[in-house]
Amino acid sequence: MAYIGRMKPFRALLVSLALLVPPLPALADKIPLAEISAYLNRLETVQSDFTQVNADGTVSLGRIYIKRPGRVRFEYAPPDRSLVLASAETVAIFDAKSNQPAEEYPLKRTPLNLILAPKIDLGEARMVVGHKEVENTTRVVAQDPEHPEYGTIELVFTASPVTLRQWVITDDLGQQTTVILGELTAVGDLKASLFSISEEKGRRKVQN
Repeated sequence: MAYIGRMKPFRALLVSLALLVPPLPALADKIPLAEISAYLNRLETVQSDFTQVNADGTVSLGRIYIKRPGRVRFEYAPPDRSLVLASAETVAIFDAKSNQPAEEYPLKRTPLNLILAPKIDLGEARMVVGHKEVENTTRVVAQDPEHPEYGTIELVFTASPVTLRQWVITDDLGQQTTVILGELTAVGDLKASLFSISEEKGRRKVQN
């Protein structure tokens, strides 16, 4: 009985200390794919600053303009005059350091097409190959179900409300490019000329 009596103050101390320790944060549930699809379909005309981490480790800054469906403009910060445009189902890369014409690719051959499509349904069979919660973010890895060889895009979201924070594109060669977004701001409209590949070619021809 004496042994039990000596343990009582020790137990009381343990209980007191436990009350002083803050509880560990609960793990957040991953955002359902249907909720993410609905959010992306509402994301029509927006702009944001961005930070881009390239495959070679270099970092670029700039501003992105998105006008769904099918149009995006990556405008890199001065003194870089590089530009990436997507419109009319084409992606054009204007490299400021090159005297060569813009490189052009079909938009459908790039993973970016998955978030610029007129209707996004991440529940489509074989489109999502990864869906998990990591450090209070939901990460979704998607691919073209008909052409997985085109590469993947990993979309990173936070909840309450659902917000796209960044994406990581892995191309057909396995190289990764990460785009970290600032605050996505909805805008009333963006001029079609902002995304026009032909007009940008004309401007650069005059400047050169």
